[in-house]
Amino acid sequence: MPTVYLVDDDPDVLAAIGRLIESEGLQVAAFASAQRFLDGFDRRAPGCLVLDLAMPGINGLELQRSLEQEGSLLPIIFLTGRGDIATSVQAMKHGAVDFLTKPVDDTALLAAVHDALAANRAHHRADRERAHIAQALASLTARERQVLEGIAAGRLNKQIAAELGTSEKTIKFHRGNLMRKMGARVAADLVKLAERAGVGSTPAN
Repeated sequence: MPTVYLVDDDPDVLAAIGRLIESEGLQVAAFASAQRFLDGFDRRAPGCLVLDLAMPGINGLELQRSLEQEGSLLPIIFLTGRGDIATSVQAMKHGAVDFLTKPVDDTALLAAVHDALAANRAHHRADRERAHIAQALASLTARERQVLEGIAAGRLNKQIAAELGTSEKTIKFHRGNLMRKMGARVAADLVKLAERAGVGSTPAN
């Protein structure tokens, strides 16, 4: 189950938001400071972060930067007691999914949390897909990689064969191995996987 992380130095706010989110059947982990959050949250677990902007010690924007540097996939919803447009723009530029003003509207917060969790699921799916593609690419032989580059660049089997100095039959053999290793059912799937991996993105003239 995903976890909704709450970080706010106001214990009353933590308690109130925690009860609201738990009422949705979601798992909550609350922290009274950014440092406690950094020391205690599970970096591999799915979820999102509801984060106070102004806190003693590490503030909300600084925590956002720290997570960004770690490559964290946690979407962030900022809460602030002040409607600071410049700060909200800065937060959104660095990937915040929402910026809400206290006292926060329950409906708006819950909607933001569900949107953030959906975004996090999508990020994790994309991350797993990238890892799968990287693993598949690493399993290719040097010649299979050359054939993949040719396919991704839109070349026909006979064109790839001529370029590599081999037979069209051999290219078909390598192509079959590529399909199996990359988990592609049809050639179009193979091309899409190659594009996602940045292989053969510039067709030859």
